[in-house]
Amino acid sequence: MTTCTCSDTWIIRKSKRESQVRLFCFPYAGSSAEIFRDWPRELPTDVEVSPVHLPGRGRRSREKPFTELLPLAQASAAALSPHLERPYALFGHSVGAIIAFEVARELRRTGMPLPLCLFVSACRAPQLTFTRHRTHDLPSAELIGELRRLNGTPAQILDSSEMMQFFLPIIRADLQMIQTYSYVAEAPLGCPISAFGGSCDVEETPELISAWREQTSSSFQLQMFAGDHFFVHSEHQHLLRTIAQQLTSVTSLDWSST
Repeated sequence: MTTCTCSDTWIIRKSKRESQVRLFCFPYAGSSAEIFRDWPRELPTDVEVSPVHLPGRGRRSREKPFTELLPLAQASAAALSPHLERPYALFGHSVGAIIAFEVARELRRTGMPLPLCLFVSACRAPQLTFTRHRTHDLPSAELIGELRRLNGTPAQILDSSEMMQFFLPIIRADLQMIQTYSYVAEAPLGCPISAFGGSCDVEETPELISAWREQTSSSFQLQMFAGDHFFVHSEHQHLLRTIAQQLTSVTSLDWSST
């Protein structure tokens, strides 16, 4: 049962009296919190889905998007901090996975509790280079061609010059974030990490994704799904079942010890 709606610039969440864990979700490059719109009704009632609204898109489209990942992670962590009074988990897809990872590290630096689980999807481990494929500064036609190849942007958007005029600056900013990201080694996180990949994703391979195990001193799981880089859509029901199962296994943990 929904008891109230809590809102700020970064997060709109509907509090569920029966929820045991809050799931903060970070979108992939060029997208917004809207991609998680169906998750609240498709996940169990004990999971409260809280998509993170990043600047430059959706209801924050008038704001300038971040072009550096670490400042975005720091701002996101500050925004999440008031909402960590109950157990929580982080999910991020592609660029969102690295944002979620750096948010977890920033929360640790500031003495906040760690997530019950960090879910990283369609993304190689952060200690592996992200600079070898630089696409954020490609000419528009070439960048649109790259987006077609990745198969994550609807054709009706790619074919519309008006819509691409709006979306390309957001996409470029997000790609610049990840392609200029510089990983700095720190101690592994003390929370479990669960990594997901697409079996047909030719860039984010199981070997690259499995390297996330180095980022946790707790348990690590790797699960591959049918589909390409955007299995988050094509296999979303299977993905949500997996997330629900894994959250169920950790919600019995003692929150005070995490």
